[in-house]
Amino acid sequence: MNFGIILSQNVTPVFKYIVWVLGKIMEGIFFVLDKVGIPNIGLSIIFFTIIVNLCMLPLTYKQQKFSKLSQKMQPEIKAIQKKYEGKKDTDSQMAMSAEMQEVYGKYGVSPTGSCLYLLIQMPILFALYRVIYQMPGYVAKIKLAFTGSGLIDAIAADSEAIEFIKGFKNSGMFSKQWESAKFTVENTIIDCLNRASTADWESLKAFGDGKFAQATQSTLDLFTRYNNFLGLNIGDNPWTTMKTGFTTGHIWLGIGALMIPILAGLTQWINVKLSPQQPQQDDAGNSMAASMKTMNYIMPLMSVWFCFTLPAGMGLYWIAGAVVRGVIMVILNKKIDKMDYEKLIAKNSKKNAKKIAKRKATQEKLNAYANMNTRNMSAKASTNNSSNSSSSNTTSSYVRRNSDISKKANNISTKESPSTSSGGSMMSKANSVKRFNEKNNK
Repeated sequence: MNFGIILSQNVTPVFKYIVWVLGKIMEGIFFVLDKVGIPNIGLSIIFFTIIVNLCMLPLTYKQQKFSKLSQKMQPEIKAIQKKYEGKKDTDSQMAMSAEMQEVYGKYGVSPTGSCLYLLIQMPILFALYRVIYQMPGYVAKIKLAFTGSGLIDAIAADSEAIEFIKGFKNSGMFSKQWESAKFTVENTIIDCLNRASTADWESLKAFGDGKFAQATQSTLDLFTRYNNFLGLNIGDNPWTTMKTGFTTGHIWLGIGALMIPILAGLTQWINVKLSPQQPQQDDAGNSMAASMKTMNYIMPLMSVWFCFTLPAGMGLYWIAGAVVRGVIMVILNKKIDKMDYEKLIAKNSKKNAKKIAKRKATQEKLNAYANMNTRNMSAKASTNNSSNSSSSNTTSSYVRRNSDISKKANNISTKESPSTSSGGSMMSKANSVKRFNEKNNK
């Protein structure tokens, strides 16, 4: 199995911008190394890892500090939990929560602080992997290794050659790219060649009576030069390199390939030991603590397995990252251990008291505003009631007036037309009302 580097840039919304920034850092590093005469992907990965971890130093420091302070305040948290043990009523639960919040405030940490730092770091860590996996998409010089010889253009112009590339063992994962408008044919060809095995490259040289042989060899030589790190091709996975080295008598090549997954697992395990372990806050968390402890041993073993099957470049990144983080953690732990915790707690207590006072003042303003709104609503309701009462009186007067008018009209109608007093026609009644209105309007 031979995983290569994918060319096409990431297109995920928002996330793609993080990858783009990291890609520019990688391109800058490779540019500088090329200028000093050592254009090497392995060295680029190491320097890239160092720079990115230094950029993340503020977050790392906050996370380390949070873990240390969590250990310091744990006795107080446990004392509060013991105080309210077995009390499940709402008042007790609210009181316990308030006391625990006061302890967190005193130490200047948040209950969700550790998760927050991880949530911020995770997109950056994923972006690191994408950049390393997609280096030709972000480093123009590496892409030029494929396009500079004319190999990609020659294959793109030959339909039979394209079908031949599609038949490579690892080209199936790019099958949708051939029809997608988001990816050019040239980029997809480079994606496939980056996944190509040694046998695939040799078959490409022989394709079409060797019409691509010279361009293929030129591309392969330059790309192999970029990927060479201490004699290892970091584009190949260590398992393949080990088999090749031991079967061809190149023992040191096989040993070098074997050391990558071993060092990856070892450095990950050292990182686990150096990281402050945040204690669980209650006995119910014992099972979680046991699970975390198990994972701390499983993860280094998983690193060994992944680094056997992934390109050696990824293993190199894991090793470099673990070493850099280990050095940073040692330095930060020494700095944090020398802190004056009493002074820090006093400072945080004062800051927390100000926050509480500010929240209290804000709440009082909200209450006053709510009361003022209530009074305004009551006054408005009272005004509306008065208005409704006045309207009702006006309506009653209007109804009485119309009733009087109707009676007078009937009387006049009776006097003028006695024959209608016992009923009469609708027309005669209407005429009576009309004559009455005319008299009143004069």
